[in-house]
Amino acid sequence: MNLQSFRSLSRAMALGYVRDRTALIFTILIPVLFLVLFGSIYKNSTTPKLSILEVGKVTLVDQARAASPGELGKILTVTPAGSLAAALSDVRKGTDDAAVQQRGNRLVVHYSAADPTKAAVVNSVFSTIVEQFNLAATGRPPAYRLVSHQVEDKSLKAIQYLAPGLLGWAIASGGAFGASITLVGWRHNKLLRRLRLSPVSVSSVVAARIWVGVALAVVQMFAFLGIATTPYFGLKLTASWWMAIPVVISGTLAFMAIGLLVGAAAKSQQAASAVANLIILPMAFLGGAFIPLEFAPDWVRQVSYVMPLRYLVTGMQNVMARGLGPASALPSIGILLGFAVVVTLIAVRVFQWDEI
Repeated sequence: MNLQSFRSLSRAMALGYVRDRTALIFTILIPVLFLVLFGSIYKNSTTPKLSILEVGKVTLVDQARAASPGELGKILTVTPAGSLAAALSDVRKGTDDAAVQQRGNRLVVHYSAADPTKAAVVNSVFSTIVEQFNLAATGRPPAYRLVSHQVEDKSLKAIQYLAPGLLGWAIASGGAFGASITLVGWRHNKLLRRLRLSPVSVSSVVAARIWVGVALAVVQMFAFLGIATTPYFGLKLTASWWMAIPVVISGTLAFMAIGLLVGAAAKSQQAASAVANLIILPMAFLGGAFIPLEFAPDWVRQVSYVMPLRYLVTGMQNVMARGLGPASALPSIGILLGFAVVVTLIAVRVFQWDEI
């Protein structure tokens, strides 16, 4: 590889990328907009405060509120209801979260399953209230106690897991779209033919394109983290966050390989964009970039193991959010690099210098 050719090509590709406003918007601005959107939504995600309608006299709830007004006041807002029918209507419409009434020694809770999170909290809160009064009635302490501890720092917020997912999607999109559309554009403009006939070696062209793609991904990562760590979003990087850099580089190579394969097979930039979108967008959902895999069905979790985006997101989460050491990212790096090699070899076999 000629070093002078490599430097000249790298500079030309970087300048071409910077001058392409569409590419810059897609690479930098859109991921930031997603960060602003999702980060604002989940910025203050805590246990939801419940709006409860009290139908008639509910002794258990009144006594529980009197015993610990501070604790229950954080999660319950209790309002008297005119009638059971009106209360049930409000719960169905979503105006309130539950209606509660007491019939003798039974506490009856009416809730809606439209919001599974609030439904679970409603049942949990009132189950705890009933259990505490049962213990008080028997006068005997419980035989067992549950003691739970969060394994991460208690200051962790949703942004700690949201940021690696969005950054992984941004890196994947930039690598796949950039490589595929660039390759098709070069072939359409006959630039590939001119490069092939020029004294510049193929290795110089490939190395320059990879270098520019990796450099842009690293810049994108630091720009993204710079915004996510502002006080508004509150991302706190763990001690081994720097290990995300080789993870990002490996992920960029893997998705550039996908882009190379798409660009080698596509006949137009529109087709390349459509195919790349068809690959990346479902992978973002099935690979855990947008939705945590813990909430997904079992078959989705199984499918995600064959998706490189899973390992890109997981590798960054381990060192940026979970507080694991640098070695925790090595499996993800190895899988991503192996994937890049295999897909690149396939792309080379179907690569065409000219349009057919």
